[in-house]
Amino acid sequence: MRRRLHDPDLPLGELMDSFPATIPVFLKHRMLCVGCMVSPFHTVIDACAEYGLEEESFRAELTEAVRGADPAPAPRDREDQAR
Repeated sequence: MRRRLHDPDLPLGELMDSFPATIPVFLKHRMLCVGCMVSPFHTVIDACAEYGLEEESFRAELTEAVRGADPAPAPRDREDQAR
């Protein structure tokens, strides 16, 4: 079962495995969580506390990254719909 992006108990390692589009967000903030041996045990709450980041803003960035990686399908044109 895939956990939700904002599950407070979701370990960072699982978050990045399930939502790879979040990795650039960690890198943008110069966070060493990507590939860290502690990532299977730390959560977003832990990482934000460690790096002095505001959790709500950081979670918003993660959400935007995931949304941007999964664009809505392009609308079909009339010719395709006629088939």
